[in-house]
Amino acid sequence: MADKESALWKQPTKEQRRVAAGQFDRANQVIATGNFDYGIQLLMSCCKLDPANLIYRRELRKTEKAKFKNNLRGSRFAFLTTSASKTKVKTAKAARDYLKVLDQGEQVLARNPWDIGTQMDMAEAADALGLLDLAVWILEQARQKDPLDATVNRALARLYEERGNFSQAIGLWEIVRKVAPRDIEAQHKAKDLAASDTIARGGYDSVVQPSSEKEHREGATQAASAEKENVGQGREPREVASLRARIVADPTAPGSYAQLASVFRRMGKLEEARQILQEGMGPTGSDFELSTELADLEIEPFRRDLMLTEEKLESRPQDTELNALRARLVKEINSRELDLYRQKAERHPTDMCYRLEWGIRLLRANQIDAAIAELQAARNDPRCRWRSLMFLGYCFQARNNWRLAQRNFEEAMQHLPAAEEASRKELLFQIAQGCALNGELSKAVDLAYELANIDFAYRNISHLLDEWQSKLQNA
Repeated sequence: MADKESALWKQPTKEQRRVAAGQFDRANQVIATGNFDYGIQLLMSCCKLDPANLIYRRELRKTEKAKFKNNLRGSRFAFLTTSASKTKVKTAKAARDYLKVLDQGEQVLARNPWDIGTQMDMAEAADALGLLDLAVWILEQARQKDPLDATVNRALARLYEERGNFSQAIGLWEIVRKVAPRDIEAQHKAKDLAASDTIARGGYDSVVQPSSEKEHREGATQAASAEKENVGQGREPREVASLRARIVADPTAPGSYAQLASVFRRMGKLEEARQILQEGMGPTGSDFELSTELADLEIEPFRRDLMLTEEKLESRPQDTELNALRARLVKEINSRELDLYRQKAERHPTDMCYRLEWGIRLLRANQIDAAIAELQAARNDPRCRWRSLMFLGYCFQARNNWRLAQRNFEEAMQHLPAAEEASRKELLFQIAQGCALNGELSKAVDLAYELANIDFAYRNISHLLDEWQSKLQNA
């Protein structure tokens, strides 16, 4: 890739970040209404204001692909309408104006988000600016059209190596070696990186300092052999090898990719899981299950950030910045999950579990009436009944209809499994509080006693119980 020219890269100002965040929120709103073109323009503006922000670019690319229904070619006349922008990309690259390469590249991808050549130029520009994560992500996107493209895989393998992701780099060099058997670099890279990966993960370089290059290589080879022998005894590595063999035997079968990605997720190797799903997109013709699994995987970093934020909030509950960050993460996760479960529910209309999850996300997005429709459909399925009823109660609460909220909460209690202790306490709390607010103090006190008997410290039930008893006595 190009030499680093980080001096050309300037962090956006606080005002630029504020404007970009506002446009991003607006983009999500208009995209939700189906106005892809306006949403894409807003997201492109976000990327220009904050070029290194991967959240903006991920949403932009997802929207562009949705606009063209994941057809892997973009608009019908993309090759004509993008020629001027492609020329500007090449001119900017030659002039080492790398930010302009990124800007003009997005103009091309707005018409064909699978244009490999443009993404290669953009990745090179990002790497030259020192934006390694952005460069890696761009090339990962480029692989989706043709996971066996030797040029893309070679460039991405070098970036993985630069970032220290040796196992991913090894996998890509193996693909290059198979596609281009005469590639000398690919023949040697896999072996060299295997030693580097073992040294990096095992910490051998901090224990032993070989006196010569020959000793270094021999030590790394021995370490790699020992590591391979130890790992090979585990169930999961054997499962990985078996699934890889199935993929080689039939690269068009989506199930093998999905199972292997599931194994990697179980091992905590999210990058490997993402890589195998992207690898399967081309041979399987962008299989629906693989694309939705990939979308779910891309939410995982936000979920982890939310978990870390909530852990910090336990010790600093009044921290305004942490609370604002949590709110943004919750909104981002729900927005992505809302789209994901909508796709699943529309693809599998008879599977009520998807409609239940979609309804819950609609409720969280304050789309109450739409949520009620999905949840009422899902409650007919015994697997989804009690959860559908509970969230219907929340929906009718939001609509200030206590009679319907109470009816659904109480019916949820009747169908609640014995093991769902946490949900039982929450339902008791919601019914008790609703009864108190609607003048049924005697019933509220009875339910509060039942909840306090289970968990006296649950939320503020002990204080509410005293308050309701006092009001009942005065009445």
